Amino acid sequence: MTPDPIIQVDRLVARYGDDTILEDVSFTIDRGEVFVIIGASGCGKSTLMRHMLGLDRPFSGQVKVRGIDIHGCTDKQFRRTLRNIGVLFQNSALFGSMTLAENLALPIMEYTRLPQKAVDQLIRMKLCMVELSGFEGHLPSEISGGMKKRAGLARAMALNPEILFLDEPTSGLDPVISAEIDQLIRHINQSLGATMVIVTHDLGSIMNVADRAVMLDKKRRGIIAEGDPRTLRNSADNPDVRRFFRREARSESPAR
Repeated sequence: MTPDPIIQVDRLVARYGDDTILEDVSFTIDRGEVFVIIGASGCGKSTLMRHMLGLDRPFSGQVKVRGIDIHGCTDKQFRRTLRNIGVLFQNSALFGSMTLAENLALPIMEYTRLPQKAVDQLIRMKLCMVELSGFEGHLPSEISGGMKKRAGLARAMALNPEILFLDEPTSGLDPVISAEIDQLIRHINQSLGATMVIVTHDLGSIMNVADRAVMLDKKRRGIIAEGDPRTLRNSADNPDVRRFFRREARSESPAR
């Protein structure tokens, strides 16, 4: 299959004040791919995601989504690009005072002029896709953590985006519910063809869903490994990569 990049990150440099978080980071993500960003805490995973979403402007370099430089385009182009992106935030970011139906309606009402009947039908369809049929009238406080993740995913899919960004989709969930979320992610990817960009440190989830991964390193401020995570686990040359996938602690020098 010929690669078909939908996202291109080219020589990205990310700085906050005088601190350089990422330096000269480049990679592409193919259309329909499940792409995972991994690494130890503080390595820049969330920073990279924020730059890819256009929330933070890079010090230098480019992020192109569907061929559009999202940091150098017009407001109209940027808004059109955002229309094709859905985001599941780490804590689901559901509005506590709104029902699940009202939460899902927000992006639909913002970006479309659909009549209320069509909006209601779309909401029911999206909740059905994440196995939350019948929960339209529930508040976030009335459902479990796993259900909140599903509801957040449903809202991310509200506008049928080509690209889904998922920030720690299984964090805080027990292993069984995590496996169910992984299965749902794979089902959405295969049935809708959506490109997925996932930030996670959940090793089980990485192995369950990822087609390809990049691993960031805090000291090197960039990518130290890229490829199929199963290959990285089994044959990576870099000892830090091996430790991550094998859950090995760094060896310490004996006390003198």
